[in-house]
Amino acid sequence: MRLIDTHNHIDFPDFDADRPALLERCRALGVERQVLLGVFRENWERVIELAEQHTELHAALGLHPIYLAQHKPEHLRDLRDMLQRLAGHPKLCAVGEIGLDYYVEELDREAQQALFEEQLRIAIDVELPVLLHVRRSHAAVIATLKRLRVPRRGIVHAFAGSREEAREYLKLGFRLGLGGAPTWPQANRLRKVVAELPLEAIVLETDAPDMAPAMYPGQRNSPEHLPAICEALAELRGVSAEELAAASTQNAREVFGWS
Repeated sequence: MRLIDTHNHIDFPDFDADRPALLERCRALGVERQVLLGVFRENWERVIELAEQHTELHAALGLHPIYLAQHKPEHLRDLRDMLQRLAGHPKLCAVGEIGLDYYVEELDREAQQALFEEQLRIAIDVELPVLLHVRRSHAAVIATLKRLRVPRRGIVHAFAGSREEAREYLKLGFRLGLGGAPTWPQANRLRKVVAELPLEAIVLETDAPDMAPAMYPGQRNSPEHLPAICEALAELRGVSAEELAAASTQNAREVFGWS
């Protein structure tokens, strides 16, 4: 199988001790590309640096809503400047991780919305897809995407919404990122939705080091778990792992413009 992990954070310190060995294991398992997500101003250079050092790594840069308190107005200017400076860079593939998080109640929703919309405008201007963080905020995100149309579209990371919400994203041209969450037997509603999604809607991800699949409970999640995630989701859908891998990889290539 040839696989693409469309969303992880292996730039985090969790991987400092074994990152080169991890990447070697991933290559052996068929994980041919990985997308690292920038989440705040201080880690953008690190993400780009790692992407430049390793053939299979690619970078997305953004301001994550969870870190709202760390973001400053000038960071939006920095993001625009950096993305414009890196225009055409072969390792820059998206704006992300951006979005809305209504799960954490203390995060100011108006401030999140303003931050999200400005980053969507930046993505439109620099002609990049977006990688979206959406927790308990699907209605607001969908409404925003309908108002601010991103030509390159993108991926809804860790999709856990309803059938109706899935349909809305697909009508807007977005793919849905699936990882460890639907591998858990207790995720009944999500598993039913995943089983019904069209193959052309799906891309695979790990969100490493978070969101470990059911096969690796309580462990550091890793892009080397992507083949096991693919096999579990293929079984859920009643198709072969090879078929799901081929479809998800092609979908990811289309999102990022990789030949």
